[in-house]
Amino acid sequence: MKRFLSLLAVFCLPAMAEDRPNVVLILSDDQSWTDYSFMGHKVIETPVLDKFSKESLTYTRGYVTSPLCRPSLASIFSGLHTPVHGITGNDLRVKGEANKKYWRRTDSEGAQKHEQIYAGFEKNDGLARLLTKAGYLTLQTGKWWEGKPQRHGFTHAMTHADPAKGGRHGDVGLKISRTGIKPIQKFLDEASKDKKPFFIWHAPFLPHTPHNPPQELYDKYLAKEPNKFVARYYAMVEWFDQTCGELFQELETRGVAENTIIIYVTDNGWIQSADSGRYAPLSKQAPYEMGIRTPLMIKWPGKVVPKMDKDTLVSSIDIAPTILKAVGVDVPAPMTGIDLRDTEALIKRDIVFGFDGNHDIFDVNDRTVNMETRFLVKGDWKLLVHDQENYGLPYGGKSAAHPDNPEGKTELYNVKEDPFEKTNLAEAKLEKVAELTKALDAWWKPE
Repeated sequence: MKRFLSLLAVFCLPAMAEDRPNVVLILSDDQSWTDYSFMGHKVIETPVLDKFSKESLTYTRGYVTSPLCRPSLASIFSGLHTPVHGITGNDLRVKGEANKKYWRRTDSEGAQKHEQIYAGFEKNDGLARLLTKAGYLTLQTGKWWEGKPQRHGFTHAMTHADPAKGGRHGDVGLKISRTGIKPIQKFLDEASKDKKPFFIWHAPFLPHTPHNPPQELYDKYLAKEPNKFVARYYAMVEWFDQTCGELFQELETRGVAENTIIIYVTDNGWIQSADSGRYAPLSKQAPYEMGIRTPLMIKWPGKVVPKMDKDTLVSSIDIAPTILKAVGVDVPAPMTGIDLRDTEALIKRDIVFGFDGNHDIFDVNDRTVNMETRFLVKGDWKLLVHDQENYGLPYGGKSAAHPDNPEGKTELYNVKEDPFEKTNLAEAKLEKVAELTKALDAWWKPE
């Protein structure tokens, strides 16, 4: 009898895994919430994502947990907020040396500090490990900061993460979509051959710099926008949109689109500077709407009803538990996000939180030393509480400072009436500031 049950388990488990939906998580890189046709941009054209938004449960009031890619991506992957997963910035700064970062060094001290971060992050059961344990083949493409992807659960990866060969935040993985999707096609061949469901972490280096779009797209936007820097960025956004179409078509051609959950979010925002190829203030690295807001979309044919939701607040920490619940995997207790399909629960929560740190991590053991701002959005209100000791730090932190608030006073905005945060109401709404500060401190108050 025991032998029979053992054989039954062997034959049944693969079938159960095979019946589970596939998952593709698309993460755009450096793109503001306004920069899509369906979000109202008057110049940029995104026909692929416009169609996708109509086929999805689309939340236009999505927020990431940080306006900087590494901590933001860490939250998406782990389902944890920045103060919990501990990755507060991008690069490790050499203490006392303003222009040196450990990622450029191969000495033992730099390697040791990086290993400390990777090992700490590895303790979290993130998406790849949980899905791999559930029988999925899991692929990493594009942006990835946390060392070798395999140590965090991926069965397949583009990124090698070897600092001696340029490993930092994705290395060869950053070629995905910029030079086609052959690694994804190869991976899908293997998943089909093995009859296994798949998960793809698709984080192309788009529309991120370098802004080198196809010439025809650059010419198209230069005819509409005479500023070459802005025109290049607009062209990059449409190029990214085209690459999403390439991926969607691949899923359709293979006949797996109907059983695939596709989720879309961006890592952080971007305002294109008119004076250089860089970003303008109040976007990337800044906890304002153009730095942290994003559309968040989920498409699952026949299972998720398409809807354009312009009111409900959602967070990028909701993505991991949504995926796990959808595929029948238990959600770890540390993940506090809500299933994006549970609109009632999201409406009841009606609040999202976040952490803004300096671009660089000054101390791997102290999660507050490079903190500049804690923020929340509750209903129509947004509160930003700045650490006045750290606010406007010299190593990139000045980009986070509002030009009207260099001293780092608390800021309060009604983002429904004032989505571009022109009028700080903190001094006029002291009771609202006190109410929201209490909620922010209950979420996380630095020691």
